[in-house]
Amino acid sequence: MTTRDWRLTRTFRSASGEVRWDRFGEAGLPPVVLLHGTPFSSYVWRAVARSLAYSHQVHVWDMPGYGTSEKSKGQDVSLAAQGRVFTALLEHWGLDEPLVVAHDFGGAVALRAHLLHGARYGRLALVDPVALAPWGSPFFRLVGEHAPVFEQLPPALHRALVREYVGSASGPGLHPAILDRLVEPWLGEAGQRAFYRQIAQADQRYTDEIEGRYGELDLPVLICWGTDDTWIPQERGHELAARIPGARLRPIRGAGHLVQEDAPAELTAALLDFLA
Repeated sequence: MTTRDWRLTRTFRSASGEVRWDRFGEAGLPPVVLLHGTPFSSYVWRAVARSLAYSHQVHVWDMPGYGTSEKSKGQDVSLAAQGRVFTALLEHWGLDEPLVVAHDFGGAVALRAHLLHGARYGRLALVDPVALAPWGSPFFRLVGEHAPVFEQLPPALHRALVREYVGSASGPGLHPAILDRLVEPWLGEAGQRAFYRQIAQADQRYTDEIEGRYGELDLPVLICWGTDDTWIPQERGHELAARIPGARLRPIRGAGHLVQEDAPAELTAALLDFLA
C-alpha cells in the first residue's frame, strides 16, 4: 500500500467541526476503534488497521483539527473537546462496548471519554499514551506559550520545523515519503495555523482532572510502550500500569514514540493477542 492509498470517505458533523472517518472489515465482526495522537492522524494506523480488519470491524477517524478533518479559526481542539467528540462519535456509530486502541494524545481522549462521559469499552489498549503529568517537551511548551509568534513563521521555516519535530517521534527514523505524508496536513495557511492551535490548547489540566481516577478503570487494559521513546520515557508506562488495576505492560523493543511506524508487526501481534 502506498502513502496515497489512505482515504477517509465518511463524514460526521461534531461540535468541534467536521470529522472525517472510515471503517474496514466485515459487519458483524467485533468492533475496534483506533485513536491517533498529536501531531498525527489516522494515517499512522494504516498498517495496523488493515491487519486488524481481517478479524475485526475497524473504525478510524481524524480528530477535529487534524489530518483531513476540519481546521478552522477559533476551533476548540482541546482534550476536553476531543473527549466529547469521541463520545458522540461512538453513539453515531452505534457502538456500545467496542475495543479501543489509543495512541499518545488519543490515550487521554479515550480515558476522558470513559471516565468523564460514560463511554463504555470492552477492552482498552494504550500505546505510549499522554496520561501522567508532567507532559510536553520543552519545545512543545515553548511553542504553546508563543503560538501566535510561531504562526507567523515563513512557510519554509515552518515546514522544516514540523518535519524535524515529527521525525523525532520515530526511533529508527521515518521513510521520507512517510514523513512527507505526516507533515502534509500542517502545511499551507490553514494547516500552519492549525498546527500551533492544537499545541496552544494542549493543557495538562485535562489529564490532571482524571489522573487520580485511573484506579477506577474496571476493564482489561494493555499498555504498549516503545522502549526507545524519547517523547515520553518508558518509565511512565510502568507508572501508569501500576495505577490501573490488572493492567499489563508490553514493551515494544526498538520502537520510539511512533510505535505504529517503527514496529507495526510487533504492535499488531500484541494487539491481536489482547483483543482476542
